Amino acid sequence: MGWNEPNDGNRDPWGGRRNEQGPPDLDEVVRKLQDKLSALFGGKGRRPGGGGERPAGPIPKSTLALIGIIVVLGLVYEMFWRIDSAERGVVLRFGKYITTLQPGPHFRLPRPFERVIKLNVEQIRGFTVNASMLTKDENIAQLELAVQYRIKDEFKYLLRIADPDQSVQRAAESAIRETIGGNTFDFVINEGRAQVGADAGKLMQEMLDAYQSGIEITSVNMLSATAPEDVKSSFDDAIKSREDKQRKINEAEAYRNEIVERAQGEAARIRLESEAYKSEVVSRAEGEAQRFEELLTAYEKAPGVTRQRLYLETVESVLGNTGKVLMEQGASNNVTYLPLDRLLKQTPAGSNAETAPQGQPQAGGAVADPDVYPAREDALARLRENNRLRGTR
Repeated sequence: MGWNEPNDGNRDPWGGRRNEQGPPDLDEVVRKLQDKLSALFGGKGRRPGGGGERPAGPIPKSTLALIGIIVVLGLVYEMFWRIDSAERGVVLRFGKYITTLQPGPHFRLPRPFERVIKLNVEQIRGFTVNASMLTKDENIAQLELAVQYRIKDEFKYLLRIADPDQSVQRAAESAIRETIGGNTFDFVINEGRAQVGADAGKLMQEMLDAYQSGIEITSVNMLSATAPEDVKSSFDDAIKSREDKQRKINEAEAYRNEIVERAQGEAARIRLESEAYKSEVVSRAEGEAQRFEELLTAYEKAPGVTRQRLYLETVESVLGNTGKVLMEQGASNNVTYLPLDRLLKQTPAGSNAETAPQGQPQAGGAVADPDVYPAREDALARLRENNRLRGTR
């Protein structure tokens, strides 16, 4: 039905529904609610037909007990606070700070008298700073830093400044710009990254303490530090040259360390050898001295025998490596001399072992003359016997 069509009193513009089928009357709903509340609290309600008031009956005791239990549970729920181990509860009474609740169960006044605000003091919060900053030598550095912090004082964090998290970010930007402005571009880009982060964190902490923010800076790490895109290729070449220089320096250091260690090892070896030679000489000298003392004791007891024995030992040591044999002929003064070396040389060097008598080999593969060999054996046997006899006298 259009708005401009005539109305017959039985239809409306919303689809021809009758008036008695429309939405319920709001006034009637409010009136019924008032009647129920009035009857609940002992008031007088209206009659069902709307004509006057009717007296309400008494409220059952069970209903009153239930209402009391609900009220008590609601108060307990509003008054009980449980603070976790990582949290602290700041108590505000009508907006004024009262105390700070430690971990554990607590009972406080219900709202709106008191309000408890929980803060996680062990949570590490963080954000990153991306900015282009001017260095001390008037170069631009593109930096990205990560800042982490936590709540140190709940009262200051909540009530001293309006927006503590935003204040931390602004303090971080200010401190980082001041730190970068006090260092050169090469220092910031290369070896000074850790130092820049430490200096910026220290300056941020001083600023936040001056603001009484109740915030503690835990770390400031430089994630990246590069040159602007316009000069990045040239900067990369410079970095590569610097790395090549450092590599050469490291190689030279390694070679020097190798040479030095080798020389030190050689010196240690020579020193040990000299110590061993020293010990050997000292030990030999002590042994000779001890032997001389023993000979002296023996000489004092039997001078003649000891003198003769020393003489024979000396002659034996001197003539032991010669090719000559001296034989004593009894009581006569004649001494028989056998030139064994010449006799051995008379045999041709090329003679084989088959031409020599069995049991008579000589040095150098030569074969001795059969007529001379028995004479040499007899002379040696006689010399040993004489020496034995002299030693027993």
